[in-house]
Amino acid sequence: MVTTHNLGFPRIGANRELKFTLEAYWQNKISVKELEKQRDQLCQENWQRQITLDYVPVGDFSFYDHVLDTSQMLGNLPQRILSLGGEALSSYFRTARGHTAGDEIHAGSTAGEMTKWFNTNYHYIVPEFSARTRFTLNASHLIDQIKQAKILGIKAKVVLLGPVTYLRIGKCTDNSSVLNLLPPLLNCYQELLGLLADHGITWVQIDEPALVTDLEAIWQQAYIKAYETLSNNRINMMLTTYFGTLGDNLLLSCRLPVQGLHVDMSQHQLEMPTLLKNLPSERLLSLGVVDGRNIWKSDLHNILNILEPVHQALGNRLWIAPSCSLLHVPVDLARESGMDTEIRSWLAFAQQKIEEIHILGQALNQGRDSVYEFLAANQHALSQRRASSRVHNPEVTSAIAGLHPTMGTRTSPYALRAEAQKQRLNLPLFPTTTIGSFPQTDDLRRLRQAWRCGDIAELTYHQAIYDEISLCIREQQALGLDVLVHGEAERNDMVEYFGEHLRGYIFSQFGWVQSYGSRCVKPPIIYGDIQRPHPITLPWITYAQSLTKQPVKGMLTGPVTMLNWSFVRDDQPRSTTARQLALAIRQEVLDLETAGIQIIQIDEAALREGLPLRRSQWTEYLSWAIEAFRITANGVSDATQIHTHMCYSEFNDIMAAIMAMDADVITIETSRSNADLLKALDNLNYPNELGPGVYDIHSPITPTLDQITTLIQQTCQHIPAARLWINPDCGLKTRRWEEVRPALKRMVEAAHQLRAIH
Repeated sequence: MVTTHNLGFPRIGANRELKFTLEAYWQNKISVKELEKQRDQLCQENWQRQITLDYVPVGDFSFYDHVLDTSQMLGNLPQRILSLGGEALSSYFRTARGHTAGDEIHAGSTAGEMTKWFNTNYHYIVPEFSARTRFTLNASHLIDQIKQAKILGIKAKVVLLGPVTYLRIGKCTDNSSVLNLLPPLLNCYQELLGLLADHGITWVQIDEPALVTDLEAIWQQAYIKAYETLSNNRINMMLTTYFGTLGDNLLLSCRLPVQGLHVDMSQHQLEMPTLLKNLPSERLLSLGVVDGRNIWKSDLHNILNILEPVHQALGNRLWIAPSCSLLHVPVDLARESGMDTEIRSWLAFAQQKIEEIHILGQALNQGRDSVYEFLAANQHALSQRRASSRVHNPEVTSAIAGLHPTMGTRTSPYALRAEAQKQRLNLPLFPTTTIGSFPQTDDLRRLRQAWRCGDIAELTYHQAIYDEISLCIREQQALGLDVLVHGEAERNDMVEYFGEHLRGYIFSQFGWVQSYGSRCVKPPIIYGDIQRPHPITLPWITYAQSLTKQPVKGMLTGPVTMLNWSFVRDDQPRSTTARQLALAIRQEVLDLETAGIQIIQIDEAALREGLPLRRSQWTEYLSWAIEAFRITANGVSDATQIHTHMCYSEFNDIMAAIMAMDADVITIETSRSNADLLKALDNLNYPNELGPGVYDIHSPITPTLDQITTLIQQTCQHIPAARLWINPDCGLKTRRWEEVRPALKRMVEAAHQLRAIH
């Protein structure tokens, strides 16, 4: 009999209960007890949603981030946080956010660095290590969840982040080698596995996604050492990989002394013969056959065609699951009653993916006839999608065929453009600006909701947005900023807003996905060819520019970010969809320039996010990704200044590609990463202008004048002062005005101080 299981379920709840509970706790509106009660309720609801599976994951829930949970369980929170004292939960949230409920905002309690979880849009808090790091196990929260699951009769499979991946995704704060910490870390894991066995756990899912990346020999040896050490325990380990193929780590993975191996087969089937050939005869094999990162229905017939011979060969040793945790998709499609019914029939959210695994398991165990109606409905929906005239647009196909290399090239090199822009803009040394958005207040959200529901007239809505834009302009002028923005009051989300104005997109009402902590996004769905029927931002930005003689940036989302932060169609190459988006946004850029907007920012926050996990595939991705940006940006004249923005990713290793974007100004995150990015500039001779983010907008802590000036002075060692901008790390939509004003005031003060000494 085939065994069915899941790797993880969305934590946020069908109604984003986690988000609202966390924010209430952070605002001192609820107690720790109420917070924990909501956690217990969400865990129980998630387990019940997966009850049709043979094994249900336990330990996949987190208040903020599963990597941070692991750090806390191992006693590895930053010493600067622990030195502040307080309860464990306070230290946990200080590491995540820089402060906690009821806490004085400590300037010294800098939050942990945040970056992307492999090539997803999920953010994790980076573990910090040093030669002084000591691990001490405290698994009380995990044991509590196991006890609750037992009471409910849940057959639990505990989820753990593997020790080697944990070390690999962390950072050393000194010059020590992180692998020196492997032996004491393994002692902690051995203790943990013994504790789980004592509580009746028979299977542990031990996540090692680093096995789908390029591993140096020393890290491959670390895997051998780790699992030889951990093999001496009383529990079954399912070594779990996802997000890609094993490649040259396949033989290593098959050799490790574990009882089961999970591989991502949702998009990669070529490894199957080699995998089956090298899998030890006693080893269980779990195949991730349902895509855990996208929202399209699975082709159940095709999956069964692959699985049936494997099942025949392996028998009871075959398990099936989604490819990865369902953390990356929305909770339940059943709630989307207002969605277009045809397109809705093509989709599957987390709940529906659990159902797909159950159906596949039943088909393998009892024959296809036992689930005939389900398989027939699945094939009907897939056939409808393939034949739908709504998916393919001949005009877009023709436009893509007409692309020419000159469309991605500026008229003049940067040096000549810079002179033209300097004469036109007349900005001071160290010009100050923001990344684009200003606080999205409750009043703004209620206003948009009322307009969408038809409760207020469109004219009333537009006037209210114009009033908010006016307020933003006045606030920026009062603060003394040099380059202004309109504040993005009309935008619910930087991707969804643009997608709503493009053909080929559709939107869910409840399709929320966790980005980090309480931050949730509702990715739009690209189901067909992309086309821009009319201007998108023109009325708002031109109105803002009419209120001031200072330059106001036109704010757009770039094509690669539109792609990577959407659920993308899987019936054509992503590069084709990126070029379609580039042509659509290029039209918006040209319209803004024609309307007299002198600076246009095209955000590519997610550029690195789409980077393949294998370096051998980087060149292909970066080639079409950079091409898409250049098509979008490079139709303007020399005097129009093009900005781009990137945040919360590791950019050092792709700086050469970022330079190839040829944006006049790049604003980029540096505050949480301690300006590590600047080291990458030493050998590259970066030629254009740069705005290193001088403070962390994800924390309410106001930066000090010294912190800002020190960071800019450090940057001056890599980039001449004449080419530096001063700006926050990211947009300010998630902050309150009471936090934004003092932070920006300090930023402007720093600029004035720096001008006086340069």
